[in-house]
Amino acid sequence: MGTVKTKNFDYGQEEIDYLKSVDAALGAAMSRMGRVERVIIPDLFAALVYAIVGQLISVKAVHTIWERMQGQFGEISPQNMAMQSADDIQKCGMTMKKAVCIQNIAQTISQGAFQLEELHGMSDAEVIKELMTLKGVGKWTAEMLLINSMERRDVVSWGDIAIRRGMMKLYGHHNLTKEQFEQYRLRYSPLGSVASIYLWAISFE
Repeated sequence: MGTVKTKNFDYGQEEIDYLKSVDAALGAAMSRMGRVERVIIPDLFAALVYAIVGQLISVKAVHTIWERMQGQFGEISPQNMAMQSADDIQKCGMTMKKAVCIQNIAQTISQGAFQLEELHGMSDAEVIKELMTLKGVGKWTAEMLLINSMERRDVVSWGDIAIRRGMMKLYGHHNLTKEQFEQYRLRYSPLGSVASIYLWAISFE
């Protein structure tokens, strides 16, 4: 059975201290919660597939499907996934639309029509723009790749419901405008990704 390699998002006391210094509410939550680990997938293709599977479904459901996929297909690589039928991918528990999307992206990459590795040399905005040329990949999916694979430091995703929910809980808002969100995002910068890791955890408390 192929298992996709994972590691924890790399951050330390310096990042924690910085965020505590710029935002008292977040700082208090960080002190209360202690260190929060974020498991990431360094392999770009596997992380992209994981993000597509994760669109609009619960974390628990994603884990179940992800385990099934690894059990069924072994290695989650472009070459391997390009050879699978959309039906077989779909049988792991996702919608047919997502299965077709994963199969198409795997074929595009395995044929050399999209160079995933080139993303490493691009800015966050360029990575998002490039990934969104792939059918089925929107801004949220691209932002998840930036955090959950590339370990980019300053990503706070407006499109992520859990992050918005974490902000609302943290600051006591009943709803959150884009303007309020932007104010917080700018306050956390340049360490928005570490703030996101805590906001996710707060939203699930």
